[in-house]
Amino acid sequence: MIASRVTALKLHRGSRLLEVAFADGSRHSLPCEYLRVFSPSAELRGHGLAEPMLVGGKRTVNIERVEPVGNYAVRLVFDDGHDTGLYTWELLRELGQDQQTNWARYEQRLAEIGMSRDRDVTKLAALVKNYTPPKPG
Repeated sequence: MIASRVTALKLHRGSRLLEVAFADGSRHSLPCEYLRVFSPSAELRGHGLAEPMLVGGKRTVNIERVEPVGNYAVRLVFDDGHDTGLYTWELLRELGQDQQTNWARYEQRLAEIGMSRDRDVTKLAALVKNYTPPKPG
């Protein structure tokens, strides 16, 4: 789709933002933390998960490199070592358009299970939907 074609990408390391411009003139400033926790990687998306696996402790994550993949995507290399998942032009557009809704849900999910944007501790409840610990005995 022509409208989803990216015409410019600019990484602002100091403010930890990736600015994305599209052929139709729309633009989005996407925080590195947001891009990291909504990574399209199989590591976070799994197989058929309704929502990505919940990842906390990424408030200060940054992008080290943006690597082009053909004419349709980029691979983002984060400073926490995460470098899997291709961010297609369509995905970047969707992340930009849905940023407010996605972010509110992310923060809600963190709060529901006691995780934090500042602590890199993953709770089992973030990995398994509706986890119930076994009863002792």
